[in-house]
Amino acid sequence: MNYLNINKDKIVPIVSELNVLLADYHLYYQKLRNFHWNVLGENFFDLHNRFEEMYDETKEKIDEIAERIITLKYHPVSNLSDYLEISRIKESSPLKTDKEMVSTIIEDHRILLDQLNKVIDKAEKAGDEGTIDLMGAYVRELEKSTWMLNAWSKDTKEALNSSFVK
Repeated sequence: MNYLNINKDKIVPIVSELNVLLADYHLYYQKLRNFHWNVLGENFFDLHNRFEEMYDETKEKIDEIAERIITLKYHPVSNLSDYLEISRIKESSPLKTDKEMVSTIIEDHRILLDQLNKVIDKAEKAGDEGTIDLMGAYVRELEKSTWMLNAWSKDTKEALNSSFVK
C-alpha cells in the first residue's frame, strides 16, 4: 500500500540525508552527555542542567528521525560504527572549559542546521510535507538554542545591533 503519495525514486535521497542527520544527532547526543558529566567551574550548575535538558530533547529527536525513515519505508542506520563514519559531528574530549564546551556545541549546531537544510531541500524536491514539517520545527528549536548559548557566552558589555528596523 502506498500511503505516502511520493515518487519512490525521490524518497531515497531524503532517507540518505535523514540517516546522516540521525548519525549527527547521535554524536551530538553523546557529546552533550560527555559535557554534562564533565563540566566544571562556576557555571557548573547552569550548564550541567542545560546540557541534560538538551540531551533529553535530542534523544526524542533521534527517535523521531528514525521513525520518519521507517515511515518512508526504509530501515534507519543503527550501528555506532556507521554513525561515526557518516556523521560530520566528531567526538570531543571531556577536558574542555565551560566556554569551550559551549563553543563546541554552537559549532555542532551549525553542522546540524546545515544537514537539516539538506534534508529539507531533498524533501521539497519530492513534495514530502511530513519531513519538511518535522525538520522545520527542528530548525526553529536549534536556532533558538544557539541564540541562548551564544548569549550565555558573551560578555555583558557586548550588545545587540542597536539600530531599529522599521
